[in-house]
Amino acid sequence: MKELSPEFLQELKAIVEPTSLLTRPEELLVYDQDGLTIYKGRASAAVLPRTTEQVAKIVALCNKHKVPFIARGAGTSLSGGTIPTEGGVIIEFALMNHILEVDLENGLVLVEAGTANLSISEKVAASGYFYAPDPSSQLVCTIGGNISHNSGGPHTLKYGVTTHNLVAAEIILANGEIFWLGSKAPDRIGYDLLSLLAGSDGTLAIVTKALLKIIPKPQDVRTMMASFETPEDASRTVSNIIAAGVLPSAVEMMDDLVIGAVEDSIHAAGYPRDAGAVLLVEVDGRIEDVEDGIGKVLKICRANSAKQVKVAADEHERKKLWAGRKGAFASMGRLGPNYIVQDGVIPRTKLPEILAKIYQISNHYSLKIANVFHAGDGNLHPLIIYDAAKGETEKAVRASGETLKICVDVGGTITGEHGIGIEKRDLMPMIFNGVDLDMMMKVKETFDPERLCNPCKTLPFGSRCAELFPSPKIEK
Repeated sequence: MKELSPEFLQELKAIVEPTSLLTRPEELLVYDQDGLTIYKGRASAAVLPRTTEQVAKIVALCNKHKVPFIARGAGTSLSGGTIPTEGGVIIEFALMNHILEVDLENGLVLVEAGTANLSISEKVAASGYFYAPDPSSQLVCTIGGNISHNSGGPHTLKYGVTTHNLVAAEIILANGEIFWLGSKAPDRIGYDLLSLLAGSDGTLAIVTKALLKIIPKPQDVRTMMASFETPEDASRTVSNIIAAGVLPSAVEMMDDLVIGAVEDSIHAAGYPRDAGAVLLVEVDGRIEDVEDGIGKVLKICRANSAKQVKVAADEHERKKLWAGRKGAFASMGRLGPNYIVQDGVIPRTKLPEILAKIYQISNHYSLKIANVFHAGDGNLHPLIIYDAAKGETEKAVRASGETLKICVDVGGTITGEHGIGIEKRDLMPMIFNGVDLDMMMKVKETFDPERLCNPCKTLPFGSRCAELFPSPKIEK
């Protein structure tokens, strides 16, 4: 870990309020980990700016002294995206969490990077609008982090991930320069650097503000739950729904392990405990279109041997169904003391095949693997349950990596919304060859010549990070 010089700390202290600079070990402990709890780092300092100008000065100072820096929001990254691998300075956005402008006429909202995802929809709800990307952690996850990992959520199928809802961003380059990408104009000209920024794991620049799309609430929203004897029956149903020309706003799937854990935790989600799998299907839009869509989905579910099909009678019942899905990750404590959640993506038609292979991996390693995921867009979230106290961490990591390999083998990829971070960094060669990775490193160095901006993430070479924080090695 790089020790910070007294000169550096003095200059840093001059940028922010005295209480906004943290250097004591007990103050920095909270930044050792994020949502990926397998790895730990230790920051040299953390600083809480209040303005873009302060962030720019902090970054410029780090660049001058060759000190690594990492932007951090709520720390909900599930790929180790904000772990301080080489010490350095954590730039914490807890104080930059304001909604700055709501432009209903143009369907836009301007927010600071530390703004919680859900607070945007809450802000514009009374005006009949919402912000579409809705990760399970939307209550606390921040827009800056959403951009970093290009986050999605259950409604990705219809409304897209963060990049589809990101119009412009104010960023700080690695030399401290303040720069805007994009504008209120609907068309982007020149190189689409804004899309390059989304999903870059915060390794190219730091986002301080974001201009986002907000969408009018649909006339009608209907949510239904269908239970099945097996995950295979549920998986075939998903493909049949899309093939029938129906575009639900969300199609979520949970297997029996998740159903049991959710019912034990939530108690009132209403999922049938005897089901092998459950689908949540939501259709929104014009009233007549929703009625037609729900009718088609009901027929398809019954044609695929659904045991039970239930359409939420009102908003209260609809929220109960979604509370179970949103609380699924938190309920995993019912199954074991530790878990790793993965994020592979596959073609929808491969769902039955891949789920069967995931259960084979579970049997091979004698570890429970629970499945809850965005079935509509093929974004899997297998949860590998293990007990670190019993020495099961290493085999859980191997099992986790193998779930990604089988996704790649059928034409899929290794992340849909959690990012690469540390966790999947050394698996990038499963997808990209040496020429591809070399080109990515050249892009990184164009934005960040000194490699100080969130080092050790995304790319599998270029520093000693691979030795300090190895991610799983999977045979090709």
